[in-house]
Amino acid sequence: MGDLTLHLVPAEYFRDCDRDAPYLPERFEQDGFIHCTDGAEELARTGTRHYRDDRRMYVALVIDKRRVQPAVRYEDEASLYPHIFGALNRDAIVAVVPVLRAADGAFLPPRLPG
Repeated sequence: MGDLTLHLVPAEYFRDCDRDAPYLPERFEQDGFIHCTDGAEELARTGTRHYRDDRRMYVALVIDKRRVQPAVRYEDEASLYPHIFGALNRDAIVAVVPVLRAADGAFLPPRLPG
């Protein structure tokens, strides 16, 4: 994925956000950053681990890290989970893709553009 990372978000929340404002997730005030995940497979594992019982529909924001204006830092040893420390400028979102699920609620890796 190189310069791309993914952010998992409930589809309804993203749909209803103010499109004229930079993006902030529901939990930004509590967390202080935007959680991201590198790689479709890892995003599916992360989604299943944290949101398996949340039956809302989800989408993945495909984010070009080179375009992100706030600081982007990896704070995990494996460098799989970048954090964006501020509101995400919308021009860094290069695609929004659905994230499908198995019958048991497990997330499936999203199909990424390109």
